[in-house]
Amino acid sequence: MIALYIITAVAIIASLIADRSKTGEAVVLAWRRFLKLLPAFLTMLSLVAVTLTLISREMLIRFLGGEQLWSTAGIAAALGSVTLMPGFITFPLGGLLLDEGAAHIVLAAFTTTLMMVGVVTFPIEKRYMGVRVAVIRNLLSLSIALAVTVAIGFYFGELPQWR
Repeated sequence: MIALYIITAVAIIASLIADRSKTGEAVVLAWRRFLKLLPAFLTMLSLVAVTLTLISREMLIRFLGGEQLWSTAGIAAALGSVTLMPGFITFPLGGLLLDEGAAHIVLAAFTTTLMMVGVVTFPIEKRYMGVRVAVIRNLLSLSIALAVTVAIGFYFGELPQWR
């Protein structure tokens, strides 16, 4: 992250040297757009905080550690679709769930939908991309996540092989 800050600072300095007035206009424009986005972003961050508070590790283990692969994977996909969690929490949590005995197919369903499908972020997507694009993006993401889930199930031998 520090590297991004350094690259950004160097780029702004280079831009200031090249044309001070255009850089000033760009910074003002970026600030205005940031302020427009801020309420939606703060709402999303609040939802992340609430989600992380309400869904404990024990609760996830209880829901995602079942014996019925298809139903547990379905629950995992649904839970992943409506939960908002950053990747640096998601993937270590996946490792903990694996250690607790969760199947690979369940972890694949949970993590891929969590990272790709945005039920919680849909209002923001709708606002900036439009309803049609947001729906199409989420449906495509869900389809890809489910395909990855099935592929992981076959890879780890948790699903019967095609004969």
